[in-house]
Amino acid sequence: MIHPPPHQTAPVELRGIETNGIRANVAIAGSGPAVVLLHGFPHTWRLWSEIIGPLSEHYRVIAPDLRGFGATTRALDGYDAGTLATDIAGILDALDEPTAAVVAIDAGTPVAVLLALRHPERVRRLVVMEALLGRLPGAEDFLAAGPPWWFGFHAVPGLAETVLLGHEARYIEWFLSTGTRGRGVRADIHDAFVDAFTGDDALRCAFSYYRALPTSARQLAQAVAAERLTAPTLAIGAHPVGDALERQLRPIADDVVGQLIPECGHIIPLDRPQELLDLMMPFLATDRV
Repeated sequence: MIHPPPHQTAPVELRGIETNGIRANVAIAGSGPAVVLLHGFPHTWRLWSEIIGPLSEHYRVIAPDLRGFGATTRALDGYDAGTLATDIAGILDALDEPTAAVVAIDAGTPVAVLLALRHPERVRRLVVMEALLGRLPGAEDFLAAGPPWWFGFHAVPGLAETVLLGHEARYIEWFLSTGTRGRGVRADIHDAFVDAFTGDDALRCAFSYYRALPTSARQLAQAVAAERLTAPTLAIGAHPVGDALERQLRPIADDVVGQLIPECGHIIPLDRPQELLDLMMPFLATDRV
């Protein structure tokens, strides 16, 4: 299936890939060294709609819907970062890509970092943004008043689904507006996100990420106790996370560069796509053939 989103300079192929007990919906464009794009909540691969085109001029871009999101299998379990990292490794295997640069935001970031820690030979470069890595030191200032309110709301099994069923559009709209500092997102992307997170089962899968956070945190702690992060890493912050992710990475990584995008909301790829590309492209350039 060929699906050309607006403003896309290269056609995007949507492919179903069997991996780790699920069928992943994966958007693929371009050719060259592989670059994997991992979204967060409440997103799908369409989060990268403004990024895929420019990247695909130099790279083979691979942007999956994560487990339970979008058109990927709504699995009963497996929403911890370790299982998700195995999902991504399986996608790379299926596409005959031994290595990739990995770009991630929000819920995708712990997945990317754990993949790089467990399989350093597979991750050439790492770009991570607007997320925290479990309970690793460095984010104490950011968490001084506690985590964002929705973390606790989403974490209670069955609660958020019951409250939000029938009100999904309004809830997703709040995240999209807040994450772009009130600027909002394109109508087609907005509608795609709302559709992806409408219904009890879609909500269950989304909130399963939050319910798996303690497991993901333990996995990260165990991984950094055993290995250092060796992939060159670019940590990008905006509002609200800022440089908290960079501060978490510095003690565990060999090579970290931190950047902040001013006047930018949490959903960087949609709020400030050109500024994101201006940072990413030079960092990834050494991967070009």
